[in-house]
Amino acid sequence: MRWLVLSALALFVLVAPASAAGISGQYLEARTCEVFTGPCFSNADTSLVGRHGVMAWKIEKGRLGSVNLDGLSIVAVVAASDTLGQRQVGAGKALLIVDRHASAEQRDALVRLAKAQGGDLVKNVVAVETAPITFEFCECQEGGCARLNAGAVRIETRCINAKHDKTCGNEWALYPPLARDVKDARAAVTVEHSYTGTAFNETWKHGECRGAYLGSFSVK
Repeated sequence: MRWLVLSALALFVLVAPASAAGISGQYLEARTCEVFTGPCFSNADTSLVGRHGVMAWKIEKGRLGSVNLDGLSIVAVVAASDTLGQRQVGAGKALLIVDRHASAEQRDALVRLAKAQGGDLVKNVVAVETAPITFEFCECQEGGCARLNAGAVRIETRCINAKHDKTCGNEWALYPPLARDVKDARAAVTVEHSYTGTAFNETWKHGECRGAYLGSFSVK
């Protein structure tokens, strides 16, 4: 009987799918539309702007299956069919930029993590690139300051100024973050949000828009 139990446990270990074991870290996203806004401004963006965005994960600690991901980062660059945050009417496209310091096993694990966290926006991956990734969160009371350099991607954010960044009296964080499992998300202003690569046959440069989120993420 004991032999049968041990055999069953061994078989379960062999066939059980790899899972995320307590992965946690910092998260940043930027869009070419405002996420901290009022409905009147948001409705004006519908189907006209906001189709492009970036999601970035900086892993502080964690494993995916048996693969250690401590200190690594991955970035998803998204070209959607419609304004991000609203209902998508067609398939989007995603470019994944993987940390240059990752091994082949770690690259595969990072890609799986980004697909799981990005959902449908990262379902159609057109390319996977490798680049050095610099991902920094600045020290400030409001927690809205970050910088990301990842190959063809540049993002810099600053905190929303309650006095100077208001455009109407009915504003809030209208759209939730694009990725799953994001906690303590804070809206911020994008000083720069640009993509200069070739994966989509289009590039963009966007700034001074309340179109960023900063926060943490945790996957159990």
